[in-house]
Amino acid sequence: MSTTTQWLDDEEARAWRAWIDLNAQLSARLNRELQAASGLSIADYEILVALTDDDVPDHSLRMYELGERLQWEKSRVSKQVSRMEARGLVVRRHCADDRRGAFVDLTDAGREAIEAAAPGHVALVRELFFEGLDAEQVRGLGRFATSVLARLGER
Repeated sequence: MSTTTQWLDDEEARAWRAWIDLNAQLSARLNRELQAASGLSIADYEILVALTDDDVPDHSLRMYELGERLQWEKSRVSKQVSRMEARGLVVRRHCADDRRGAFVDLTDAGREAIEAAAPGHVALVRELFFEGLDAEQVRGLGRFATSVLARLGER
């Protein structure tokens, strides 16, 4: 069975390229600013946010759960946790029920780091991403993201 590729039209191609560029530039800028202000990388911050989510009891997640939340490969999670563990932000705890499994626990230093970094990071996100958008644009962005995420979840 042969299929014919439906190429992006000019408007779709411009929108897609703008999205790719926006994502790359925004991620790089947020990472640079976060590191300069707090010493945390975006990867550090994402793990700390995951561990401080309201639905995470005792600020502890299994390594595989952390990977699923962040959509990271197992090796990336392991390497990042090792780097953060060396700095005292998290600790790895072996799972009694599964000898191959481990938990990642937030430390007091990790909690202090996220609490210190979050206000400046949120202010930067507001400045770079939301400033200049009206309420309807923000709602539209939310609908757009939810729609794409739903299609991704179907596959």
